[in-house]
Amino acid sequence: MWVIAGLGNPGRRYSRTRHNIGFMVIEEVAYRNKIDFKDKKEGYRIGRGFIEGQDILFIEPLLYMNMSGPVIRKILRKFNIQPENLIAIHDDLDMEIGKLKIRKTGSSGGHKGVESIIQNIGSKDFIRLKVGIGREEGVLAEDYVLSKFRRNEITLIKDTIQKAADAICSIVSEGLDKAMNKFN
Repeated sequence: MWVIAGLGNPGRRYSRTRHNIGFMVIEEVAYRNKIDFKDKKEGYRIGRGFIEGQDILFIEPLLYMNMSGPVIRKILRKFNIQPENLIAIHDDLDMEIGKLKIRKTGSSGGHKGVESIIQNIGSKDFIRLKVGIGREEGVLAEDYVLSKFRRNEITLIKDTIQKAADAICSIVSEGLDKAMNKFN
Protein backbone atom coordinates (compact mmCIF):
# COMPACT_ATOMS: atom_id res chain seq x y z
CA MET A 1 0.00 0.00 0.00
CA TRP A 2 1.11 3.54 -0.81
CA VAL A 3 0.38 6.75 1.09
CA ILE A 4 0.29 9.84 -1.09
CA ALA A 5 0.23 13.03 0.97
CA GLY A 6 -0.42 16.41 -0.57
CA LEU A 7 0.89 19.17 1.67
CA GLY A 8 -0.86 22.48 2.12
CA ASN A 9 -2.87 24.66 4.48
CA PRO A 10 -6.55 24.13 5.31
CA GLY A 11 -9.29 26.59 4.63
CA ARG A 12 -10.65 28.73 1.85
CA ARG A 13 -8.14 31.53 2.51
CA TYR A 14 -5.25 29.31 1.36
CA SER A 15 -7.03 27.17 -1.22
CA ARG A 16 -5.29 28.36 -4.39
CA THR A 17 -2.04 29.67 -2.94
CA ARG A 18 1.43 28.56 -4.01
CA HIS A 19 1.91 26.72 -0.71
CA ASN A 20 -1.10 24.53 -1.51
CA ILE A 21 0.22 23.06 -4.74
CA GLY A 22 0.47 19.69 -2.94
CA PHE A 23 -3.30 19.74 -2.32
CA MET A 24 -3.94 20.72 -5.94
CA VAL A 25 -1.84 17.83 -7.28
CA ILE A 26 -3.28 15.16 -4.98
CA GLU A 27 -6.81 16.31 -5.79
CA GLU A 28 -6.05 15.91 -9.51
CA VAL A 29 -4.64 12.39 -8.97
CA ALA A 30 -7.69 11.46 -6.88
CA TYR A 31 -10.07 12.92 -9.48
CA ARG A 32 -8.43 10.93 -12.29
CA ASN A 33 -8.74 7.73 -10.30
CA LYS A 34 -12.29 8.42 -9.07
CA ILE A 35 -11.29 8.68 -5.42
CA ASP A 36 -13.44 10.68 -3.04
CA PHE A 37 -12.00 12.32 0.05
CA LYS A 38 -13.76 11.86 3.35
CA ASP A 39 -13.60 14.65 5.91
CA LYS A 40 -12.13 13.56 9.19
CA LYS A 41 -12.18 15.11 12.62
CA GLU A 42 -8.67 13.83 13.30
CA GLY A 43 -6.87 16.56 11.38
CA TYR A 44 -6.87 15.17 7.86
CA ARG A 45 -8.91 14.28 4.80
CA ILE A 46 -8.47 10.76 3.47
CA GLY A 47 -9.39 8.87 0.34
CA ARG A 48 -8.70 5.28 -0.57
CA GLY A 49 -8.55 3.69 -3.98
CA PHE A 50 -6.32 2.22 -6.64
CA ILE A 51 -3.85 3.38 -9.26
CA GLU A 52 -2.97 0.68 -11.79
CA GLY A 53 -4.01 -1.99 -9.28
CA GLN A 54 -1.93 -0.50 -6.46
CA ASP A 55 -3.75 0.20 -3.17
CA ILE A 56 -3.44 3.93 -2.35
CA LEU A 57 -4.30 6.13 0.63
CA PHE A 58 -4.65 9.80 -0.34
CA ILE A 59 -4.04 12.16 2.59
CA GLU A 60 -4.42 15.91 3.03
CA PRO A 61 -3.15 16.92 6.49
CA LEU A 62 -5.34 19.74 7.80
CA LEU A 63 -3.20 21.02 10.68
CA TYR A 64 -1.34 23.58 8.52
CA MET A 65 1.79 22.88 6.51
CA ASN A 66 4.24 23.06 9.40
CA MET A 67 2.27 20.44 11.35
CA SER A 68 1.96 17.81 8.61
CA GLY A 69 4.18 15.30 10.41
CA PRO A 70 1.89 14.16 13.23
CA VAL A 71 -0.86 13.32 10.73
CA ILE A 72 1.52 11.40 8.46
CA ARG A 73 2.96 9.50 11.45
CA LYS A 74 -0.57 8.57 12.59
CA ILE A 75 -1.51 7.25 9.13
CA LEU A 76 1.71 5.27 8.65
CA ARG A 77 1.26 3.62 12.05
CA LYS A 78 -2.47 3.02 11.70
CA PHE A 79 -2.02 1.18 8.38
CA ASN A 80 1.44 -0.30 9.19
CA ILE A 81 3.13 1.39 6.21
CA GLN A 82 6.87 1.95 5.95
CA PRO A 83 8.26 5.43 5.09
CA GLU A 84 9.55 4.07 1.76
CA ASN A 85 5.91 3.81 0.63
CA LEU A 86 5.15 7.45 1.40
CA ILE A 87 5.06 10.09 -1.34
CA ALA A 88 4.87 13.71 -0.13
CA ILE A 89 3.91 16.36 -2.69
CA HIS A 90 5.00 19.89 -1.82
CA ASP A 91 5.98 23.29 -3.15
CA ASP A 92 9.59 24.36 -3.66
CA LEU A 93 10.65 28.02 -3.62
CA ASP A 94 14.11 27.25 -4.97
CA MET A 95 12.85 25.69 -8.19
CA GLU A 96 11.62 27.60 -11.19
CA ILE A 97 7.85 27.79 -11.39
CA GLY A 98 6.45 24.76 -13.20
CA LYS A 99 9.47 22.49 -12.73
CA LEU A 100 9.20 19.09 -11.04
CA LYS A 101 11.72 17.01 -9.17
CA ILE A 102 11.28 13.57 -7.65
CA ARG A 103 13.60 12.73 -4.77
CA LYS A 104 14.03 9.35 -3.15
CA THR A 105 15.32 10.65 0.20
CA GLY A 106 17.17 13.57 1.71
CA SER A 107 16.90 16.56 3.99
CA SER A 108 13.96 18.92 4.24
CA GLY A 109 15.78 21.56 2.17
CA GLY A 110 14.31 24.12 4.57
CA HIS A 111 10.70 23.14 3.85
CA LYS A 112 8.92 23.16 7.18
CA GLY A 113 6.22 20.68 6.14
CA VAL A 114 8.84 18.16 5.05
CA GLU A 115 10.84 18.84 8.21
CA SER A 116 7.74 18.10 10.29
CA ILE A 117 7.34 14.76 8.51
CA ILE A 118 11.02 13.83 9.01
CA GLN A 119 10.87 14.72 12.72
CA ASN A 120 7.64 12.82 13.32
CA ILE A 121 8.29 9.62 11.39
CA GLY A 122 11.97 9.50 12.34
CA SER A 123 13.15 8.95 8.77
CA LYS A 124 14.30 10.89 5.72
CA ASP A 125 13.66 7.87 3.53
CA PHE A 126 10.42 8.78 1.80
CA ILE A 127 9.69 9.99 -1.72
CA ARG A 128 9.10 13.68 -2.38
CA LEU A 129 7.56 15.24 -5.45
CA LYS A 130 8.75 18.82 -5.39
CA VAL A 131 6.80 21.32 -7.48
CA GLY A 132 8.58 24.55 -8.33
CA ILE A 133 6.74 27.74 -7.42
CA GLY A 134 9.65 30.12 -8.02
CA ARG A 135 10.62 33.06 -5.88
CA GLU A 136 10.10 36.79 -6.14
CA GLU A 137 12.87 39.20 -5.24
CA GLY A 138 11.99 41.66 -2.53
CA VAL A 139 9.08 39.58 -1.22
CA LEU A 140 9.43 37.64 2.03
CA ALA A 141 9.24 33.89 1.45
CA GLU A 142 6.39 33.60 3.99
CA ASP A 143 4.33 36.14 2.06
CA TYR A 144 5.20 34.73 -1.36
CA VAL A 145 4.19 31.13 -0.60
CA LEU A 146 0.83 32.32 0.71
CA SER A 147 0.13 34.36 -2.42
CA LYS A 148 -2.09 33.17 -5.24
CA PHE A 149 -0.71 32.46 -8.69
CA ARG A 150 -0.77 35.40 -11.07
CA ARG A 151 -3.05 35.37 -14.07
CA ASN A 152 -0.11 34.88 -16.46
CA GLU A 153 0.99 31.80 -14.43
CA ILE A 154 -2.36 29.97 -14.40
CA THR A 155 -1.89 28.03 -17.65
CA LEU A 156 1.61 26.95 -16.62
CA ILE A 157 0.40 25.84 -13.18
CA LYS A 158 -2.53 23.89 -14.64
CA ASP A 159 -0.09 22.09 -16.97
CA THR A 160 2.30 21.50 -14.07
CA ILE A 161 -0.47 19.96 -11.94
CA GLN A 162 -1.28 17.57 -14.81
CA LYS A 163 2.39 16.65 -15.23
CA ALA A 164 2.81 16.18 -11.46
CA ALA A 165 -0.26 13.90 -11.40
CA ASP A 166 1.33 11.91 -14.24
CA ALA A 167 4.53 11.65 -12.19
CA ILE A 168 2.66 10.27 -9.16
CA CYS A 169 0.91 7.67 -11.31
CA SER A 170 4.27 6.77 -12.87
CA ILE A 171 5.95 6.27 -9.48
CA VAL A 172 3.18 3.92 -8.37
CA SER A 173 2.76 1.99 -11.63
CA GLU A 174 6.26 2.00 -13.20
CA GLY A 175 8.54 2.38 -10.20
CA LEU A 176 10.57 5.23 -8.77
CA ASP A 177 13.61 4.97 -11.05
CA LYS A 178 11.58 5.07 -14.27
CA ALA A 179 9.52 7.97 -12.94
CA MET A 180 12.67 9.90 -11.99
CA ASN A 181 14.15 9.34 -15.45
CA LYS A 182 10.93 10.49 -17.08
CA PHE A 183 10.08 13.55 -14.94
CA ASN A 184 13.34 14.91 -13.45
